[in-house]
Amino acid sequence: MTSRLKLWTRLGTCLVAGLPVAAMAMPAQDGGEGGEGGEGGEAGSVPSQYRLMLDAASDPAYAAQDSLRDYAQGAHAAYRDAAVAAEGLRSAIRALLDNPTPNSLELARAAWLQARQPYLRTEAMRYYDGPIDGPESAARAAGPEGRLNAWPLNEAVIDYVEGDADAGLVHEFATPITRETILSRDQVSDEADVTTGWHAIEFLLWGQDRSADGPGARPAADYLPGDPARDRRRAYLGLLADQVVDDLRWLEGQWNADQADAYVHFFLALEQHEAIGRVLTGAANLAGHELASERLAVALDSGAQEDEQSCFSDSTRQDFVFALEGIRQAWYGRDGRGLASVLKPLRPALAAELDGRFARAEAAIAALPQPFDRMLNAAPDSAERQAGENAVTALQELGAGLRDAGTALGVLVIVSGV
Repeated sequence: MTSRLKLWTRLGTCLVAGLPVAAMAMPAQDGGEGGEGGEGGEAGSVPSQYRLMLDAASDPAYAAQDSLRDYAQGAHAAYRDAAVAAEGLRSAIRALLDNPTPNSLELARAAWLQARQPYLRTEAMRYYDGPIDGPESAARAAGPEGRLNAWPLNEAVIDYVEGDADAGLVHEFATPITRETILSRDQVSDEADVTTGWHAIEFLLWGQDRSADGPGARPAADYLPGDPARDRRRAYLGLLADQVVDDLRWLEGQWNADQADAYVHFFLALEQHEAIGRVLTGAANLAGHELASERLAVALDSGAQEDEQSCFSDSTRQDFVFALEGIRQAWYGRDGRGLASVLKPLRPALAAELDGRFARAEAAIAALPQPFDRMLNAAPDSAERQAGENAVTALQELGAGLRDAGTALGVLVIVSGV
């Protein structure tokens, strides 16, 4: 282990390879789960140790190193795919800025939708102080999750909104549009005052969504050069695309085994229970808390379009579809080499039950209405609303199943609300 790897070890953590140790649920530092504009910050405390206290008779014997290597390789591939797709988005945005037409705007929007998919698959690598959302400390800066995927978003801190044609940083002519000024305004006075990331780009491409039947309808003329506000909007959009690419390339590097100081070396050097705890904490919290509660139940309860994650583009259902694909890969691995293959010989009935929970969650997500607004606007006893409630239940049950798999493997997994 290089000296740089020690920077990834949280203060207070004691890893004792091969010995049964008590798992103490000690909270991580504030921000340990990363904040998506207030969404995603309550997904459970990060324990100081993941291995449960077990006696010799009940301690399950298994070898998971092959599965953990597969997970790490999958994480690297997932972030690489996300970075490549983000570069495609950046190219489409540059083409829009070079020649703002309805067609180039539609191509940029299509590139945003396409680029979101591989990023969503990476979200299962959250919630355990990994590179994406580890807390800020003396050793390293906070992970980039908060500036990549923050929401809900107060549009008026960025650009014009209905009723205020001069809103946002775009119209603050005394403030230069630079990466530094954009980031310095991000979530400063309120966590909804988001100025950067996927959903800021989404708003700049689509504008506010004022329709229950379709997405926002920002005109391509908003990007014609030659006007002070439009020129600032053009610069803003280009800088946001650059930031997303840079952050994803950094994350790709942290899972790249060829990079000497990367997080992946710390992960692979962990005692296997400690690594499994991280894998299952990420997957279980994304399913049982983040998707079920923060992104679905909250929106159902409020009925507010602002609580829809990808509200400007009306593409929220794909957020669930591809995030669930990421959970599936975290559990099953590539070509069946994941932790599911470790659990099956130990607890075949539990492994089969988890198979069923994945199937039910996938069916429930597939049944969500499109566009998502239609469900939020539907009557409480409607079929649309029932589809949403079914998805909440299925995702919570999946999170609970992954938690139970952790217990069977001698690992503590805390899922908020499950």
